[in-house]
Amino acid sequence: APVPIDGVMEGETICEVVKSRHTAFSPGDIVRARTGWTTNAVVHGDTLTRVETHGAPLTTALGVLGMPGSTAWSGMKFIGKPKQGETVVVAAASGPVGSLVGQLAKLAGARAVGIAGGPDKCAYVKDGLGFDAVVDHRSKDFASDLAAACPDGVDVYFENVGGHVWDAVLPLLNQFARVPVCGLVAHYNGAGSADTDRLPITMSAVLRRSLLIRGFIQTEFISHFGDFLDEVGPRVASGDIKYREDIVDGLERAPEAFIGMLTGGNFGKLIVKIAD
Repeated sequence: APVPIDGVMEGETICEVVKSRHTAFSPGDIVRARTGWTTNAVVHGDTLTRVETHGAPLTTALGVLGMPGSTAWSGMKFIGKPKQGETVVVAAASGPVGSLVGQLAKLAGARAVGIAGGPDKCAYVKDGLGFDAVVDHRSKDFASDLAAACPDGVDVYFENVGGHVWDAVLPLLNQFARVPVCGLVAHYNGAGSADTDRLPITMSAVLRRSLLIRGFIQTEFISHFGDFLDEVGPRVASGDIKYREDIVDGLERAPEAFIGMLTGGNFGKLIVKIAD
């Protein structure tokens, strides 16, 4: 639901308990919460969980070992299900979800193709994260570049953007391809592709190629969060799984940072640091 005017913007936070009447938590405990954009909050203890990062930095609990990482892992494990030798494509590949999707694809023995915006992000995806190929969605030849990067078609497309990226991916989807859908950032501000009805084209492809397109929210698989941490946490702590964070100091900078995220201005998981 939309946040009302003068309401608190939603968001996951890592907090220190300063006072507690809950038997499970004491002052000084570090917990995961959904307090939103605030410096202090009063919440019910049953909504909190202790932070576990398997030795990785605390900030990872908001990114690669938090909701974004869990989104990538859940979508791949329960919907995408990549197999040895398949091709996996993910947009926003330099971000906290996409970067893990590609690395999980590689761990499954699949070929990882990333889509990112601009030469710096593309270089990071290819050289820093180890994707097999990367395509710049800002290129005027984006659709043909993507087709060239996927000569055997696409078996899994992890959708988190929509818009013209989806338009370029759709013709490349193979028979029985799987499409986990966790976001449509290109449409959040009313943007995206030209204002045309593409539903018949999409549904025709779904029918003819037996496509599985499955939307999900990370909380659907929250019961598996512990399994996610056990599988991904040690790999993050050891450096086998790479990640990047974009940290902004001060709650007063949260609005500009949020707007920048929607337009691709951040690099990696965007985190607003409120206190030490």
